[in-house]
This record gives sequence, structure tokens and C-alpha cells, in this order.
Amino acid sequence: MSNNIIKDIENYIKFQEDISGGSLYLGKLKINIPQEEIPISRDIPKAEPKVLKAEKIPVEQNQILSNKSVSPDWKNSQTLPELYEKIHNCLECKLGSTRTKFVFGTGNPNADIMVIGEAPGKDEDLQGEPFVGRAGQLLTKILAAINLSRDDVFIANIIKCRPPGNRRPEKEEVAECEPYLHKQIEIIKPRFILALGLTAVDTLLGKKHKMADIRGNLTDYHGTKMMVTYHPAALLRNPNWKKETWEDVKHLRKLYDEYLKNQKEN
Repeated sequence: MSNNIIKDIENYIKFQEDISGGSLYLGKLKINIPQEEIPISRDIPKAEPKVLKAEKIPVEQNQILSNKSVSPDWKNSQTLPELYEKIHNCLECKLGSTRTKFVFGTGNPNADIMVIGEAPGKDEDLQGEPFVGRAGQLLTKILAAINLSRDDVFIANIIKCRPPGNRRPEKEEVAECEPYLHKQIEIIKPRFILALGLTAVDTLLGKKHKMADIRGNLTDYHGTKMMVTYHPAALLRNPNWKKETWEDVKHLRKLYDEYLKNQKEN
């Protein structure tokens, strides 16, 4: 067996350990793996982020709802902090009156990779940051499995406020909020987008898809390469999808490494 195959198996086992607490799923067969016996490989080249330290995006400490909504010139924002200041009091849809905090997004403002999910959940609504609950902790481990941290990427959602009961965002809510995401993408100019779940990809591409048809494939989003995979919350409910997710993010890492190599050569 070649060294590359051995390393690939080691990385997959480590990925399974991280996102399942020491259980390996093979189809319907679940194998408990003693964590101390799991080989750990860190041979995947680590990306060099554009900035040494990610700029912190301000998070609301006290959300006070008032008649103030968004600044009329928010589309002219040149930086993420400027955009945040102009839109974080948004009350343009009914979610503005039910949210606790506006969940703008967090991470590297110069990121090459942007991760986009569906909407904030309960934990995100309370803390004002995306992907901080169970699904968010899983996302952090998935990124770590391909040698990326949350500070290497920028993480956001289709909409910025939690829908009550974690229901799916309604069309009117998406219509009001998606332009903010478009502006974030315009400012960040990522080279790759990792879309998590069907709601994210269907909204971004403007049409319905089947996950089996689109996941793992590279799609064009207005000139940006987009990879689609399962939402971490779906993996918590369906651990058998972890293998496909591992293949997807591993493919993204390979494409990113090729991009970094070309940048260095040029």
C-alpha cells in the first residue's frame, strides 16, 4: 500500500473521530474506535492566509430595537466593519422584531474561502456569531480536518436573523436579507465558496437542486468556484453522510492547494 493511500486513510479516520466522538461509520456498520489508538496525520499542507491574524468583526453586546433600520448608503460600504455598522439594526423583515442578536458573520475579511450556511440557530442568536452551537462545533472540526481554522475562512449565512423555532427562512425574509450576503461576497472576493446544505445552494443559484446531483461538484457562482456539501446539522442527524462530506472537503482542499501553488509560481 502506497504512502499516499496510508496517509489518506489516516486523515479519514481522524476526520471520523473528530466529528463522531470516536465512532467510525461504514454503511450501516458502526465501529467504536479507541481514541488513543487512532493515528493522526498532519501532512496536508497548511494554507498561508492573506493576513496573519483575522480582523474581528464587531458583535453586538446589547441589541436595542428602535425605529432605526439600515443606512440608505449601505451598498457603498467598502469594508466589512463599515457594512456591519450600516446594517446591523436592520428591521426590514419580521425577523428583526424576534431576533436577539443580528448575526453578521465572522472570520478573515480577506479570506480565500467563504463558508455559507442557511440561518442562525438558538446559540447563534444568543451570541451574535454564526455556527457556534453543536453544528458549529462540528464545522470547526471539519475545517480542522483539512488544516483550516475559523480564522482562515469567513463564515456567514443566507440570512442574518434566526427564524423562530429554527424553521426555514421564508421567501420574503431571504429577499430582504440576501443582498447583504451579496455585498459581503463582493467585499471579501473569495476564491472559493463552501455552501452548506440545499437552502444555501438553492438560494445562491436561484433554483432547486437535489443534493445527490450537486454535492461534491464544482459550480460557478458569478465567477467564484463553489463546492456544495451537507450542512453539519444534517451530519448530526445522518452520520452515514460523513464519508461524502469528507470527500467533498478533501476535494476543496486539493483545489485550494492548487490555487496557492499557482499564486506562488506567478
